[in-house]
Amino acid sequence: MMKRKVLFALLPLFLLTACAGGGTSSPSENAFVSGDGVAVYVKAADRKPAPELSGETLDGGKFISSGKLTVVNVWASWCSPCRAEAPLLEDFAQKESDIQFLGILTRDNLSSAQSFVKRFKVSYPILIDDAILAGFRGSLVPNAIPTTLIIDSKNRVAVRISGQVTFALLDTMIKRVQADA
Repeated sequence: MMKRKVLFALLPLFLLTACAGGGTSSPSENAFVSGDGVAVYVKAADRKPAPELSGETLDGGKFISSGKLTVVNVWASWCSPCRAEAPLLEDFAQKESDIQFLGILTRDNLSSAQSFVKRFKVSYPILIDDAILAGFRGSLVPNAIPTTLIIDSKNRVAVRISGQVTFALLDTMIKRVQADA
């Protein structure tokens, strides 16, 4: 009975990591758990705290959360939906100066990620230590690549979009969270 409980507890983690291609092989575009673009919204009264969003960035700097509404995108350079949504996220980041945009690189190498950032002209900071993702446990966990989270101004997880974002969905969710404030 105990073995079964441990197996069921570890199964989601195994499924996510097993899709990475395993061993020392590099991930391919088809070797990831892709979301379906569905958004989960959490009412303000039911939100859980987000982990502290800080750390070393891809450009060698340091990032510390500003305490304002934050859009967090979990991505990898080898992920085709990540490439497809990158221009949209950058466009939002340029137009929405009152919102902090932040990327979290996962299961990727730094040189590929730097090429991705250069290619898509990503201007917002990218955290390179994906261990921060474990801090979302007990809340809306980034469950696919890409995943976009919206953290409210009180540092609580308000929305998870699992899979590639669209303009309409991201705009709607941001406005909904802003209306809660």
